[in-house]
Amino acid sequence: MPSEKVKACAQAIAEKKWKIAFVESATAGRMCSEFSLTAHSGDILRGGISCYEVFIKEDILKVPHELIEKHTPESAEVTASLARNAAALFRCEIVVAVTGLTAPGGSETSDKPVGTMFLHIILPGSQIAHREIFTGIPEDIVLMAIDRTAELLIEATNASSR
Repeated sequence: MPSEKVKACAQAIAEKKWKIAFVESATAGRMCSEFSLTAHSGDILRGGISCYEVFIKEDILKVPHELIEKHTPESAEVTASLARNAAALFRCEIVVAVTGLTAPGGSETSDKPVGTMFLHIILPGSQIAHREIFTGIPEDIVLMAIDRTAELLIEATNASSR
């Protein structure tokens, strides 16, 4: 069941008559799924790609291997590349890319602990790069990242009305 934030976000996007697509690593399709359960899904949702494994990021979404090697698969730089490359595939007003660390065993460091999530959102005339550290079990981290994405999108769609 989508959260109230996701429902409000979907409504705000529908009011703009915009379409949205997702490219997801750490959330593995959950973000797209949550938006698909809203009353406005048929009006807004273009689709999504889950790119949990690095080779999907490289082979399908054309993220340069060197970028991943330099910054790790879970980084602001890779997330931005995912968003830009997915925008060309989906041809829609909003593209959301997400990478991050929901459990130990990735590229975590003291500066990038488990719970660190990277979002990159492309909107008409603007982009949002966001990094945030969430706490809890993997599902909690994923759900908090989804709600934070919805909040950022609501703020951005409201700002574009001014």
